[in-house]
Amino acid sequence: MKKKNIAIIAHVDHGKTTLIDKILDYCSDKDDKDVTDRAMDSNDLERERGITILSKNTAVQYDEHTINIVDTPGHSDFGGEVERVLKMVDSCLLLVDAFEGPMPQTRFVLNKALELGLKIILVINKIDRDGCKPDEVIDKTFELFIELNATDEQADFPVIYSSAKNGYAVNNVADKPEDMKPLMDLIIDQAPGTGGEKTNPFLFQVTTLDYNEYLGRICIGRVFEGQVKTGDNVKRIGLDESGNPVESNHKVTKLFKFLGLKRIETDTVETGDICAIAGIPELTIGDSLCDAANTRTLERIEIEPPTVSMQFHVNDSPFAGREGKYVTSRNLRDRLNKELMTNLSLKMEETGESFKISARGELQLAILIENMRREGFEIGVSRPQVITKQVDGTKMEPFEDLVIDLPEVTSGKIIQELNRRKGMMLQLTNLSEDMVRIEYEIPTRGLIGFRSYFLTETRGEGTFSSTFLEYRPFAGHYEGRLRGALISMENGKTSNFALFNIQERGELFVKPVTDVYIGMVIGLHSRDTDLDVNPVKEKKLTNMRASGSDEALKLTTPKQLSMEETMDILDEDEILEVTPTSLRIRKRILDPTGRKRKKAS
Repeated sequence: MKKKNIAIIAHVDHGKTTLIDKILDYCSDKDDKDVTDRAMDSNDLERERGITILSKNTAVQYDEHTINIVDTPGHSDFGGEVERVLKMVDSCLLLVDAFEGPMPQTRFVLNKALELGLKIILVINKIDRDGCKPDEVIDKTFELFIELNATDEQADFPVIYSSAKNGYAVNNVADKPEDMKPLMDLIIDQAPGTGGEKTNPFLFQVTTLDYNEYLGRICIGRVFEGQVKTGDNVKRIGLDESGNPVESNHKVTKLFKFLGLKRIETDTVETGDICAIAGIPELTIGDSLCDAANTRTLERIEIEPPTVSMQFHVNDSPFAGREGKYVTSRNLRDRLNKELMTNLSLKMEETGESFKISARGELQLAILIENMRREGFEIGVSRPQVITKQVDGTKMEPFEDLVIDLPEVTSGKIIQELNRRKGMMLQLTNLSEDMVRIEYEIPTRGLIGFRSYFLTETRGEGTFSSTFLEYRPFAGHYEGRLRGALISMENGKTSNFALFNIQERGELFVKPVTDVYIGMVIGLHSRDTDLDVNPVKEKKLTNMRASGSDEALKLTTPKQLSMEETMDILDEDEILEVTPTSLRIRKRILDPTGRKRKKAS
């Protein structure tokens, strides 16, 4: 059977995972119970957030071809995943929303694919959407190809139209929609074969890692040359923990291929196969496996460096150990080391009692923290910090390419805020009568804490996305969070009476009968200064009944903060306390007198 290896790449929420669902449904047995909506989003967080975090691969059989398909993340924070998996394929389906057109992550993932010389097939998705402009989107996509220095052959891309949601593709917008057959036929016709010679010595590269408690580490990648069988001896060529070249001999214990959503054990894999290999615990991402008697290697996968870091440490608040299962420094170290084994784009440094974790962006860190809390960890984390570097004596910081779609009536405040955060506007475009698109170049640190402000000001009607641009000279300082904190000055349970009086001072995060401690942030002050308050104070009882005193005190509904929102509003002197059931913001120095003394020094 002939083979095709393709990846599906796109901006966030342009329909990659949904399209794969429909391909699986079209090519599989209609009674196959494994095929479900968003089947490739197996992680709970992926389903909840509607984004792909981890790359995944599947395979379908169509017209005497085996088509290996890789679903990639669209968000640039997970660029480490994208860069790795594109090494496994020969062509890409580039999905572009028929209404939104090319977006920042479209540029990011397309640039990676073009640099690797991959064949691109353009899929204009969501053609059923009201107000879509497929012809205009094709023109803008072609312009993007030219901007990214695509070759003449790459820029002469085939185009097909689809509605992944409704399960059809058409060669022309006016064609009658039926099913996914036009897309599958185009893949067979346009996507190049896998190449490589089956008779050459074996050569394989690891692009993804998995783990099984019975088999240990499982390495997923592509066979570039030759074949290997269960029990064969192979040579690993990689790097040790210090980054020095290392070679070692191993025996292959298990081999797996993919079909639909299943991983199927096999005796042999050969040129062009995307497969999983078990039995080599030292093998890691970027390593090569080759025939034991013919030492060869592939160029290691290079990942762009992290731009944001956070400090992780064990939870040391007054409530430490109440809600979590894993609360020690050893637990934390082991969990972070386990993450580093499969997540190549993360870096870790031990700094005394804490761990500095560096990543591609806030979202990647938020996903890690959320996964850890669901596993039962209690941790404290600091405000995200950008990673700066010195070049010829000049301080450099990362910049982002930012695109925002929002209601025109709210654009004034957003522009003012982005300018304050050292952003530079490039373009403002009218999308419709009441919607505009704004393009900015802005320091990465200018986006820390921006999300919650943006959602509040646009009342949830705006969207924005960004991608790493480059390192530039430091753009200068600006004031961080503009509102101070409401800080508990007592231990105990919050009372209705106390919160009713405090809510005039700002926005609350807690409701009545909530456990609080001294130094815990219970809300944001309406002014730019911190304010110590007593949220546990009870009303004094008297023998007198005043007019209206028996009426229930009406409290404003407290703001429920998500993981990203709590990270967004953290100030420099605050820590986010994360447990399986709670997210609490607290001051580093809990005692009010100690904080004042520190501020005065």
